[in-house]
Amino acid sequence: MVNWNELIGEVEALEPARFDRALVEQFERAPQKEGGIHFYTPTFKAYSTSEISACGQSAWPAVSITGGACKLQCDHCKAKILEPMIPATSPEALWRVVEARIAAGAKGMLLSGGSNHRDEVEYGPFLPTLRRIKDRYPEFRIAIHTALVDRAMARRIEAAGVDAAMLDVIGAQDTISQVYHLRRPVADFERSLEALVDTSMKVVPHIVLGLHYGRLLGEWAALEMIARHRPSALVLVVAMPFYAPAQRPFATPGSAEVGRFFLDARRALPDLPLLLGCARPAGRAKLEIDAYAVLAGLSGIAHPAEGIVDLALRLGRDVKVTPACCSIAVGEEVLALEDAQAARIDPALIVAHERRRGRRLANIAVVAG
Repeated sequence: MVNWNELIGEVEALEPARFDRALVEQFERAPQKEGGIHFYTPTFKAYSTSEISACGQSAWPAVSITGGACKLQCDHCKAKILEPMIPATSPEALWRVVEARIAAGAKGMLLSGGSNHRDEVEYGPFLPTLRRIKDRYPEFRIAIHTALVDRAMARRIEAAGVDAAMLDVIGAQDTISQVYHLRRPVADFERSLEALVDTSMKVVPHIVLGLHYGRLLGEWAALEMIARHRPSALVLVVAMPFYAPAQRPFATPGSAEVGRFFLDARRALPDLPLLLGCARPAGRAKLEIDAYAVLAGLSGIAHPAEGIVDLALRLGRDVKVTPACCSIAVGEEVLALEDAQAARIDPALIVAHERRRGRRLANIAVVAG
């Protein structure tokens, strides 16, 4: 049987990558996770067909209740992530935005906003409007970035009809104070997670690898917190701070270090869906990170790099594709927790395509999952 280092070498699209051979051997020796791998993408690049195609930018709009304003001004973001979102800075504006987006075909939305100085998004005035939206449109999905919450606010968000709650979990005090400019203890992140898990909402925490200026620092502590509270799934992303201040630049996290964390996460949470979100460095680093995610047995990957489907198939994993739209890649995370319809790709055709790089598969066969 071909070992995994040799198998990776057979995937032509992965030739530019440089893999840690010892780490790949660790992946190969680790207990293999049963089950398939789910790829989430709006167009699936060259594999796009009449059955796998973009469903439009309006399917999962991202809406900010503060527009582009955020008081924290974290070093990795500087509130820039809010700028492309649709502003809805009053409850009335939120209702109008949702009505218009549903008329345009939206299936759900990500609701977010800038934080106050305590890392709280002040959703209170908007919760009655969310309840009104869910009462009028019960099939419309609402995912919300909660930031830090107490038990009372978690219950209010639940009562408003929110389907999925997301929270960045940070495990290092230095990261909280230096990157987030926040005077809150690590324990507050665990308390927020505990409060959310104690509701009926799907809870999908995130760990940002390399959040401490490109270093992995509190990620393992965050993983321990998540293991204690058992949310619906965990999303891992990798820091790619385009807006970091010149005096505190971020390094690019090493791909092998990221891969080792994937393995640690899989061991710590063997039965929990682990998803690689779309935020991660581009280029060669993305090839390496995505390959390590497959080798580690992650459950899903948003926007996989070229060659990653081929690699998963060669490893014998059952591959599914959800043509999920994601203006900010959050719709995917909710869909990942549903019994959503997914397209199942004919493995032989995908592998053949990867061996004939450059040729588009306009007529690739897709079999319903």
